[in-house]
Amino acid sequence: MNMTLRTLSRVTAVAILSLTMASAALATEQAHQRREARDTRQDTRSDARDAKHECKQADDKSNHDCRQDKRATRQDGRQEARDIKY
Repeated sequence: MNMTLRTLSRVTAVAILSLTMASAALATEQAHQRREARDTRQDTRSDARDAKHECKQADDKSNHDCRQDKRATRQDGRQEARDIKY
């Protein structure tokens, strides 16, 4: 009986350790995905800002059209970040 209790204790300890390591690996992967998605959104913001500035400088569209282009660009970036994250 004492031997069975020790074996059961060891098996339980190994199971807990395995679950802990698996959850840590999952958290690390999720953190990587969040960082990558955040970087994508930040790059998109910068690109959209530059595109709007160039659009206004070129004076080939109205301010409204330039604004809509910027919004569309940012929305595309958000969707790309969601695709990375989820």
